[in-house]
Amino acid sequence: MSVTDSGQTQESLQDRNTQIIVAGAALGALIGMISSYLYTRAAAENGNDDAGARGSVSTGQALAVLLAILGLVRQIAELGKPRKEDKPGKK
Repeated sequence: MSVTDSGQTQESLQDRNTQIIVAGAALGALIGMISSYLYTRAAAENGNDDAGARGSVSTGQALAVLLAILGLVRQIAELGKPRKEDKPGKK
């Protein structure tokens, strides 16, 4: 592999990483918008028209959502790791 091949490979890897980050940001924004819409719609159906007001979500509920998000982020990060085909104790 020559120097130019290595440079092109590095550049294509950076392009791929940039594409993945942009796609992830767009997907995250879309999921956030959908979640916000569903939250405000559910609050309006329950008669809580000021859904964005402080105190409308309890600390426990916010903590539960935060832990779920952290779990999801951890699972997504695990997708980038190579698979381990031979796990001890599993057949």
